[in-house]
Amino acid sequence: MIWLVNLAEVVPWKFYIPWEQPKLNWRAKVALNLEDKKSIVAEVSTIAASAHSAVAAEYRGLTVDEMTQLRVKARNEGVYLRVIKNSLVKRAVDGTDFECMQDSLVGPLIMAFSQEDPGAAARLVKDFSKEHDKLIARVIAIGGEVLPVEQIDRLAKLPNREQALSLLMAVMKAPIEKFVRTMNEPHAKLVRTVAAVRDQKQASA
Repeated sequence: MIWLVNLAEVVPWKFYIPWEQPKLNWRAKVALNLEDKKSIVAEVSTIAASAHSAVAAEYRGLTVDEMTQLRVKARNEGVYLRVIKNSLVKRAVDGTDFECMQDSLVGPLIMAFSQEDPGAAARLVKDFSKEHDKLIARVIAIGGEVLPVEQIDRLAKLPNREQALSLLMAVMKAPIEKFVRTMNEPHAKLVRTVAAVRDQKQASA
């Protein structure tokens, strides 16, 4: 005996008749992806335009927890941190001081931009890599120039905002103190002269 089964009662016809299936608007999906890319490029470009320095670091091998720790540390230290395709980074930094990095961006990299002081990104990567050796600085740039990666220590030692303000205050304070000393010097000299005359008279008496 042959049983005849109405497939429509078992599985909706749309699974058997492709032209009756709800069509996936793949063009809209591609357009959305392009819009996402444009948004990312615009965001990174804005950051790069005002950043003081940048470090591109290899991050392969870092765990999800370690990446989370790195992001939290970056946020606390005034560093914009983002994993982004090199092709998008190159478009984002075009026309900025970090355009010089374009030819050096190779492999999966995480970008770190110093937003508050020049040494922030270098300090972040340098300090974090001490306990997480999978994070490796590959490209560093400041002032429109790519520096040898070995220079990351020098860049990391640049003063932060608070230290820079302290240095500035010290520099501004020094001339004022010198001026005050200069103004007080005639009076001090007069006091010393009077004291010397007094001692001389007492010695003669």
